[in-house]
Amino acid sequence: MRIGELSRATEVPVPTIKYYLREGLLPAGELSSPNQASYGERHARRLRLIRALVELAQVPVAQVKEILESLDSDDLPLHEQIGRAHRALTPTRKQTASEEARAAATTQVTELITRRGWSVEPEAPALATLIETVAALRTLGQDDLVGFLDAYADAVERFTELEIDAVTTNPTRDQLAESVVIGTILGETLISSLRLLAQESISAHRWKDH
Repeated sequence: MRIGELSRATEVPVPTIKYYLREGLLPAGELSSPNQASYGERHARRLRLIRALVELAQVPVAQVKEILESLDSDDLPLHEQIGRAHRALTPTRKQTASEEARAAATTQVTELITRRGWSVEPEAPALATLIETVAALRTLGQDDLVGFLDAYADAVERFTELEIDAVTTNPTRDQLAESVVIGTILGETLISSLRLLAQESISAHRWKDH
């Protein structure tokens, strides 16, 4: 494909594609003449991933580059590739809870992970986010929600296994890693949307006439 064809196939404007090429987010095309390059399905797939990161997940371009570099690191084990991408996707949360609530949350989350046998790196950003969220709930007096942590973990583990099983059908290592990242982004949106719809429906049935 020429760059114009790539643009039409992916619905990404030509100036944006050129910007991604300059920034190193998109690999260069194969030169067919001194001022012409051709692009293939690999470029189209990468552009769709960039669009998902930038437009859906609203990840800054600098972070997108970090994610893509981790996905392109052939010398890293696949687990580490995906882990680096997840870390780049996870925002750093401000600490707002009290120290007492954070200490209790740290104990509760640590016990949860140990009890479930999850393999989690101590520096995982999502771990810090979970601890801070549980601590915030405690600070706000939402102990009932905190008590549902195991139930949340059960549900998350079930649909995450489905997601991982689904993406492992992809034929290549690149496609597998990209699918996990895309699944993480769109999966968050999917789960959040379904949750809001379920809350609306349940509240309508229980409290519509109150």
